[in-house]
Amino acid sequence: MANAATAWRVNVKPTFGETLLAQGLGVLTRSAVTTLQINVGRLCNMACHHCHVEAGPKRTEVMSEAVASRLLALIAANPAIAVVDFTGGAPELNPHFRSMVQQVRALGRRVIDRCNLTVMYEPGQETLAQFLTAQQVEIVASLPCYSAANVEKQRGLGAFDKSINALRWLNSLGYGRANTGLKLSLVYNPGGPSLPPDQGRLEADYRAGLGRLFGIEFTELLTITNMPIKRFAHALERDGRTDAYMSLLVNHFNPHTVPGLMCRSLVSVGYDGQLYDCDFNQMLELPLGAAARTIWDLDSFDALVGAPVATREHCFGCTAGAGSSCGGALK
Repeated sequence: MANAATAWRVNVKPTFGETLLAQGLGVLTRSAVTTLQINVGRLCNMACHHCHVEAGPKRTEVMSEAVASRLLALIAANPAIAVVDFTGGAPELNPHFRSMVQQVRALGRRVIDRCNLTVMYEPGQETLAQFLTAQQVEIVASLPCYSAANVEKQRGLGAFDKSINALRWLNSLGYGRANTGLKLSLVYNPGGPSLPPDQGRLEADYRAGLGRLFGIEFTELLTITNMPIKRFAHALERDGRTDAYMSLLVNHFNPHTVPGLMCRSLVSVGYDGQLYDCDFNQMLELPLGAAARTIWDLDSFDALVGAPVATREHCFGCTAGAGSSCGGALK
């Protein structure tokens, strides 16, 4: 029996690649690589329903010191890499996370930490907020709603209160406040098989709700479409909604999102040093469209310019409606 990540794929016609060609967009290829997104492992203190990584407290995949060292050498040798984006799991739980952040910041690169907020209350993370502040790390924090019921439906009991307290803590250190340089972005994922609402209007709702109820400030809101892979795909299959969700994504294909797709300027790195065109491809074990397969196969990311991007039908998730990327809506 096909698994949930692939069960819908054979039923999607035309395919994503065929759709690009029909729209006169040709084959999706890479431009210069400016962002390195590093998945340091799948260990997490949470097990959110929409998590495309299927991260959780029982996962054992954690990036080793050898992989971390090779990545740092690559970053140092490739000054065009302007942004290093740490994700997981909970990236902060990796034993090499703080050392990597310090070394990347010492190279003058921007650093993003994709933080679930509740990790700040885990044993050993008591100084995490101060560390991120001192290193001027940009925080991208998951907060699927500003109401407790919706957050806890996706992320579990107690997640909302911890998240709100963490945001207040970060605000007290200057995060999300004007003229501090400490960027705090919030991430919204739909609670089910639907496209995100307009990012600008939803950001205004978040500002009003979080400000009025909790006095919380933030820099921006990012809306991200749920990808039909891994844990979310299992839920779609369980509820018999896989075909309907894929039809929604395909029918809302927006060609204007294609130039801004993150896979054109981002490389995703797995905890084991494998290379992928995006984090979603990584979770499907879909190798980089270029010839390189691991961080030991190349010394310069310039070698990837012009290479094809590996695509499958989950890519409709990034091109539906206003589009979706790790940086939010595309249009």
